[in-house]
Amino acid sequence: MPKPTRPRAPSSPRSASPTTVSHSTDLPPLTLGTAGHIDHGKTALIATMTGKDTDRLPEEHRRGISIELGYAPLELPSRRRLSIVDVPGHERFVRTMVAGATGIDLFLLCVAADDGVMPQTREHLAVLRQLGVETGVVAITKADLADPSLAVEEVAELLPGVEVVAVSVRAGIGIDELLHALDRVSASVSPRSADDDGARLHVDRSFTLRGIGTVVTGTLWSGGVARGDEVRVLPRGLSGRVRSVQVHDEPVERAEAGQRVALNLAGVAWRELGRGDVIVGAGARVAPTYLIDGAISVEAGAREIVRGTRVHVHHGTREAPARVVPLDGDVLRPGERAYAQLRLEAPLVPVPGDHFVIRQLAPPDTIGGGTVIDPRPRKHGAGQEVVDRLTALERGEEPTGKRVEKDPPAPAGNGALRSAPAETVLEETDLRMAALLRADGREPRTDSDLAEAAGLSPADATDHLRRLARAGQAVRVGRNLHFHPEPLAELEAEITAICERDGEATIARVRDELRTSRKYAQAILEHMDAAKLTVRRGDAHVLRRRR
Repeated sequence: MPKPTRPRAPSSPRSASPTTVSHSTDLPPLTLGTAGHIDHGKTALIATMTGKDTDRLPEEHRRGISIELGYAPLELPSRRRLSIVDVPGHERFVRTMVAGATGIDLFLLCVAADDGVMPQTREHLAVLRQLGVETGVVAITKADLADPSLAVEEVAELLPGVEVVAVSVRAGIGIDELLHALDRVSASVSPRSADDDGARLHVDRSFTLRGIGTVVTGTLWSGGVARGDEVRVLPRGLSGRVRSVQVHDEPVERAEAGQRVALNLAGVAWRELGRGDVIVGAGARVAPTYLIDGAISVEAGAREIVRGTRVHVHHGTREAPARVVPLDGDVLRPGERAYAQLRLEAPLVPVPGDHFVIRQLAPPDTIGGGTVIDPRPRKHGAGQEVVDRLTALERGEEPTGKRVEKDPPAPAGNGALRSAPAETVLEETDLRMAALLRADGREPRTDSDLAEAAGLSPADATDHLRRLARAGQAVRVGRNLHFHPEPLAELEAEITAICERDGEATIARVRDELRTSRKYAQAILEHMDAAKLTVRRGDAHVLRRRR
């Protein structure tokens, strides 16, 4: 039977428009995240419940799939308002799904009655599990196309005790029951504390509006933010001021933790900001780090993680490549929980208790995750003393022995932040060059063109690029070429996947599959050889160690 096309949002939604709704202020705000396999009806269901189509890109409408994160407010029967983050379900966009899921309080898992549990159903559940999101509702969608009982049984095996509702957007079945189920489950979720750790907002979008200026959006993880507040942007070390605050297009004086928030910022340009940045209060005791000690759980069925394994660590809306160093032995085994140190190649901005997700480079599957115990440890290896110290910290006790200073570094002058290895101080020009590299993405301009764009001489640009490289904000890939580390890590992962699939990668194959030029394909492959990720054999490049 052909699958129904995604319906347009109804003209008379079940929830009132966010510009006219009078929702309860007595119930603390919560964020709901969708999850589920592609084409299992997440976006259509959200449109039916809220009246808002969360697919905003023309390509999403053309292809009929979600590509980016979508957002909508939902008023429940109790008049509690939820902020919804609608995530893509395609396996190619799991990175985007993780970025959206990191700030949610409860989930809405969609499983189609005619498909049942599928691969991305399981991976999305693994992400939620590693993020500590244990509460939610399952919607068995497309209940008019097939008997939902089989899908209900499959879900019961994966999530014993979860509340399940059969729904159909096309037939109008089960929508009210689903809203009441979400209401019941929301009542059991502990809200985020408005005073916990100060304001922390992980940015998922940045843009500019005519007559308004720089706008960033994200989920407020903790604290509150109000008009006029002074803020910092980490890990960049920029400073700014909040001109105005909105929650789902409604101007507010102050937003609280658990809400989807848009901030109009003064003092920073929108091109200097992007997904992965963290907005914190001016006095927040939080700083970027290149080392994390944490408790890591490896998913059952994943491969064991040996010392030195290179992975992607997802925290907030940011991700960074890292090497894993087990601290109690040399191996992290599937289905077990143990302490490890993550040695990051780009900075993250965590605090103790934060959750993170670990994905392998190739194939890019979710293999585990964990909890931050010490966000600013010294570099160390395994040992009983280390394990005892982390055990004490995890219990909330003061560890015995020598205490390591934990206060975050203070901001340097002109908004620079001592946040990088070797106490590298990033200046305004450094940050401007980093922003240009980040904006260039997967095909950066040459160093000489970068110098011209930044208004610098080639010699001065070289000095600034060296500083950025020490700070983890640039990677030298060729004699006259630097990449921002995030797009470079994406390219490395994709080339590693080609090698895993085909046994080798050639310049022509990389050029064609990554849709880039021969110049960039050759530069990245040679960089991976130099980094000892691959080795050249004739015209091909193969992985040094097959996982």
